[in-house]
Amino acid sequence: MRSLQRRLAGAAAAAVLLAGTSCSGSPGPGPTPESGSPSPPPASAAPPPQESGKVIATAYTTGYGYWDNTPPGSTVISNPVLHQSAGGTGTWADPVTVAVGHSISNGADTLDFPAGTRMYIPNLQKYFIVEDACGDGATPQDIPCHNISRGAARGTTVWFDIWIGGSSSSNSDSRRCEATLTALHTVILEPSVRDYRVTPGDVLSGQACHANYGETPLLR
Repeated sequence: MRSLQRRLAGAAAAAVLLAGTSCSGSPGPGPTPESGSPSPPPASAAPPPQESGKVIATAYTTGYGYWDNTPPGSTVISNPVLHQSAGGTGTWADPVTVAVGHSISNGADTLDFPAGTRMYIPNLQKYFIVEDACGDGATPQDIPCHNISRGAARGTTVWFDIWIGGSSSSNSDSRRCEATLTALHTVILEPSVRDYRVTPGDVLSGQACHANYGETPLLR
C-alpha cells in the first residue's frame, strides 16, 4: 500500500535535492509536483504500427519505494499478481510493480485499474504491472492517486505511482529519484508489443535513477 500524503508533503524537499541525483538517460526538467502547476503533455512519438495498446500522453507518474512505502521500510503490496512483494526488473516477463488509485464504497475496495494490468513507460524503458494501491484511509477516492485534482500536474488524465526499489539506497537518494519521475509522461496501456527496449533492474540503484529516456517507445 502506498500513501501519497507523505509523498506530496515531501515533494518540495525532493525537488531541492534533485540537482544532486545521478540519473541515467538524458537530463530532463525538474518536477512540478504542486497541484495545478503548468506541465504541458510530453511530445510523444507514435508507437510501432503493430502496437494495439492504448497510448496515454497525459499520464502523471510519481514514484515510491522502500523508504516511503506503507509501512515504511518494507516491500508490502496490496494486490500481488506476479510478485508477493514489490519488485520486478522491467522486462515483459518480469514487469515492475506499479500502484494505482482506488476507491472504497459499501465496503468494497476497487482499484482504478485491475490488478495484473500491464503497461510500458518509454521514459523508464520498463514494463510495469498493477500490483498495489495508492492512497490510504477510509476514503482513498478523495485523495491522490484516485483524485487527480489533488496534487497532479495540470492536464493529467490518469495517475500511476511507480515502485523504484531503494532498499540499497539512502532515503534522500530515493526522494531525489521520485522527484525525477514526477511529471507527465507517455504510457502505453496493455501493450501488445513485447520487445520494447528495456533497461533491466530497479529504477533506483545506489545513487543512480534510471529515467529520462524520452517519450519514444523504441524496439530492442
